[in-house]
Amino acid sequence: MPRLKILVINPGSTSTKFAIYHGKESFFTQTIRHTDEELINFPFIADQLDYRLELLFNVLKTQSIELSILDGIVGRGGFLRPLESGTYLVDEEMLNDLKTARFGEHASNLGALMAYKLGSEHNLPSFIVDPIVVDEFEEVSRISGIPGIERISNLHALNIKAVSRKVASKLGGTLETYNFVIAHLGGGISVAAQKKGRLIDVNNADNEGPFSPERAGGLPAKQLVKLCYSGKYTEKEMLNLLTRQGGLYAYLGTKNALDAENRALAGEEKACLVIDAMIQQIAKEIGAMAAVLDGEIDGIILTGGICYSDFLVRKLSKKISFLGEIFLVPGEEELEALAEGALRVLNRIEEAKKYHCD
Repeated sequence: MPRLKILVINPGSTSTKFAIYHGKESFFTQTIRHTDEELINFPFIADQLDYRLELLFNVLKTQSIELSILDGIVGRGGFLRPLESGTYLVDEEMLNDLKTARFGEHASNLGALMAYKLGSEHNLPSFIVDPIVVDEFEEVSRISGIPGIERISNLHALNIKAVSRKVASKLGGTLETYNFVIAHLGGGISVAAQKKGRLIDVNNADNEGPFSPERAGGLPAKQLVKLCYSGKYTEKEMLNLLTRQGGLYAYLGTKNALDAENRALAGEEKACLVIDAMIQQIAKEIGAMAAVLDGEIDGIILTGGICYSDFLVRKLSKKISFLGEIFLVPGEEELEALAEGALRVLNRIEEAKKYHCD
């Protein structure tokens, strides 16, 4: 099988990560940082397209990398309509939804926009892979408890699917062979139940489940309603409190789990208590997803940046080891996962999916 060359683009709120892959191996990786002063000039995320592309071009030029060597381009998927897992060909319908932020404004929306513009200029196919809106819920998972409020699948699908494939391969099977509970532990936390390759349930990392380094997670409903109507916060301020200023940050003033860990190891009682609470909430969510799978699980996969901490992983493992074998895959392998998704299509292992919006 030929070692195809892929440009991978992963835009974040303050950075643009990109890499050139030869097959499954990266031979060049770069991260461009963006300051608040630079980004404030762009009222909407889509307005940053040409600015980010120019910076990317300049780096490639200094490295004497020509786009003519490429076989395809893949970008991080953004806020789109709910989609099945897979690799999607970027088309006009997708571009329109991202440009208008029809389903939400986020830096990841730029992934498809950048890939498509470069691809169209150089006659190359452009793709996205497993965006955060991957939805493979069983219907029972959508019921919330109040008609009109539906549970929504919103998760770290790209990394979750990638690490699941790795563990499945290690066990001698494929993604469709096993049932896993996967906990992605980062700035946000997604804990998913994956049944024979399909993510049938997950806590929405923005408003459900465990609190994380910066997100409040699920909160006592009555007290939350009272806070919303207290007059202390606007709607925007409340949403910011829940998604950017909650969790570890709200209690300890840091979004860095390693910093919180060091304070706990130094004997700070509050840091010890808050870390223990976060670990307990993560363990409860893992247990809940094991119940979704009727206890029929082939393993628990722990992934994300927090999993670099032996201290936190040991604490969590002590609580959940009775459920089954634990597989540790620390960090986020998003660039690699994007490249592999594009390669599966270009090598005709999978067929590219098409985006249709009703």
